[in-house]
Amino acid sequence: MTSHSDTTDTAPATAGSCPVRLTPELVEDPVGAYAGFRTRSELPEVVLPGLQTPARLVTRYAEVKAALTEPRLVRDRSRVPGGADGADPQAELLEAALGGFPAEYARYVAGHLALLDGPEHARLRTPLTRAFTARRIAALRSFVERTAEDLLRGLAARGEADLLGEFAYPLATVVVCELVGVEEDDRDRVCAWIHDFAYGDGSRTVDGLVGIVDYTKELIARRRAAPTEDLVSALIGAGHDGGEPLTEDELVSVVFLLISTGITPPALFLAHAVLALFDHPEQLAALRADPALLGRAVPELLRHVSLVRIGASMYATEDFEFAGTALKKGETVTVALLAANHDAEEYGETADRLDITREFGRGDGHLAFGHGAHYCLGAALGRLVTSVVLDQVLVRRPGTDLAVGRDALEFGHWPGDGFHLLRLPVRF
Repeated sequence: MTSHSDTTDTAPATAGSCPVRLTPELVEDPVGAYAGFRTRSELPEVVLPGLQTPARLVTRYAEVKAALTEPRLVRDRSRVPGGADGADPQAELLEAALGGFPAEYARYVAGHLALLDGPEHARLRTPLTRAFTARRIAALRSFVERTAEDLLRGLAARGEADLLGEFAYPLATVVVCELVGVEEDDRDRVCAWIHDFAYGDGSRTVDGLVGIVDYTKELIARRRAAPTEDLVSALIGAGHDGGEPLTEDELVSVVFLLISTGITPPALFLAHAVLALFDHPEQLAALRADPALLGRAVPELLRHVSLVRIGASMYATEDFEFAGTALKKGETVTVALLAANHDAEEYGETADRLDITREFGRGDGHLAFGHGAHYCLGAALGRLVTSVVLDQVLVRRPGTDLAVGRDALEFGHWPGDGFHLLRLPVRF
């Protein structure tokens, strides 16, 4: 872990100055270094926590949004004409995440849509977009409500529980299993594999990976023979509607995409959103007094928390100027989504405050789900689950509160990112 002393200088950069080494504390602080970065005439060059390779960091809302739709910034480094020289921060992150996995299984996790561009990205994303219909997501509401209530009933009977480990993670896991189409008789063992792979103690990560891959291949074979109403059946059926069918390997990779992006990030967001309301008791009181504010509270919490603080690496395909900076071909650029979502140029003088009465304009009103071609496929599901959880945990159970002092909460972090809760003890 990088020390605080590595990044005390946030003054404007000068020619030839060293990259700023960001700590996890600074990455997750919506003011901190970002406020200084936004005043610079050029994009700052930074090294993200736990990494060694510098990248240009975009922090202003308008420029983050522009970067996410800039065709000369690509996610797939191999698409840089003539190749890109030097180290690659994205490769560092993948090595940290996949280094201990058997190659024949790691490829399913590495084939991430977030790292693809252009026609290949569109080919894989299109059937998934078609399968993520509004009807399919809306149909999940009653399942999410039932599952959340069942989990909470048992936890509340005990009087105290870890809202992250004993509620948010299990809820997100079961919702993904339901969406994918994991059959009821298989659910316990598949959920156990997902736990081991996605958020266990690390001792059985490879076993979880192998179990999920082998089961997903079995499920694909079953759905080819007898389709149902689940997502896997819809993805298989996409090839029958004039589109290019996904291969078995691509279907397995899609399931891992759903597990990787649909469990840990949403579960952590739910815990951090609840904590944000605990940290702002006047906002929590307002929500409990007027549950109709949920419609505004959900997007405001997405903006304020911005669980994914730093976006995927992008690479310049040519020399060009962006955000006042002369980028060189192959140079790495990344976006600070948390910084953008707290930019006073976009949100005014209340940018750094949590305000569940905040009114947004058209669209999301924030960049927590990204923007452009890589906009989060699960955004609608994320909003649905967040609304259900806030209602059931905080509104219907008005006595829910932290079970420990704020300074007793435990946090961890991953390379390239800020701090995340390890557990959230609450009493009911």
